[in-house]
Amino acid sequence: MTGHKLFAALHQFHKADWKQRLDGNKPSEMTLMISLAHHVDHSENVQGLKVSELSRFLGLTPPTVTQLINSLEAKGMVRREPDPSDRRVVRVALTERGIRVTDKARKHRDYVLGKLVEFLGEEDSDRLADLLIKVKEFISQNPPPRLEDLPMNGDDEDD
Repeated sequence: MTGHKLFAALHQFHKADWKQRLDGNKPSEMTLMISLAHHVDHSENVQGLKVSELSRFLGLTPPTVTQLINSLEAKGMVRREPDPSDRRVVRVALTERGIRVTDKARKHRDYVLGKLVEFLGEEDSDRLADLLIKVKEFISQNPPPRLEDLPMNGDDEDD
């Protein structure tokens, strides 16, 4: 029964509308912009990140990251810049508009998390964080099986 309760709770959590559009940006676009903001000090005019670096940070393929960058660039949220040390390399950085939207998203995230901690209390919030880390570890160590490897229901010859 506990397994079913966990499944139901995770299913409800998955259905919760945590990721919302912000200023017309999809959740995946916001995640990319927040990653850029986290890894690049835009106040210092430091170079942006390479697509391969963003791919690694986000756990996405380079073509997927390129599609997100194209969309964000069209909206004026990011800009591509040539790498000064290697002209073949392109770096991606937030624009001023991208920085403003990302700051707004961070403030919203911090507000919502603060309300969650207030709702759960410090002790339960800390415990929840620890449990979520353990769930992530479990998922990493136990990837889902391939569909073709699952046992069939008895009407297949290979069963």
